[in-house]
Amino acid sequence: MPVVQQRQPPALARPGASRGRPVLLATLDVPFDRDAVVVAVDTAVELGQRLIVANFVEQPLLPLSASMGYDLLPYPPKLAESLAAPAHLARSLGVEVSRLRVKSFHPIQAIVEVTAEEDAGFLVFGPDRSRLRRWRYRRASRVIRSSVSALIWLAD
Repeated sequence: MPVVQQRQPPALARPGASRGRPVLLATLDVPFDRDAVVVAVDTAVELGQRLIVANFVEQPLLPLSASMGYDLLPYPPKLAESLAAPAHLARSLGVEVSRLRVKSFHPIQAIVEVTAEEDAGFLVFGPDRSRLRRWRYRRASRVIRSSVSALIWLAD
C-alpha cells in the first residue's frame, strides 16, 4: 500500500526579508532626474527589494582639506533635498532604504564597484542632465554599460 507524504507548505517570507537583489539609484554629486527617481522607486516597490540611494562625490586631492575636515561639509540645501526625496518617498511606500555618500578619486569607477559589492540587480543612473557636463555623463554611461552586469537604466 503506497504511503502518501504530506509536504509542509513553504515558510512565508516576511516583506522586505527577501534575498533578492536591491535597486541602486546613483548620481554624480548633482540632483536626481525626476524620471530616474520614479523608475527606481517604482521598481523597488514592485519587486519588494531594498532601494540604495547613492551619491558619488569626487574626492579632491587636497590633504589639508581632509585633515581639517572640509571634505565633510554638508550638502547645499537644494542638493540635500534632492538626495533625500527618493529615500523619503520609498520609505513612505514601505521599501527598505539605504543612503550612501561615496567619496572617491574616481567616482565613475566607484559606481561600478558599489554596484558589484551590493549585488544590485537594477542600476538607475539618474543625474539631472542639465546639471552635469555632457562629456562627463557620456563617459560615465559608457563605463557603466561596459562594466556593470546588472540591468541598467540611464537618464537619456
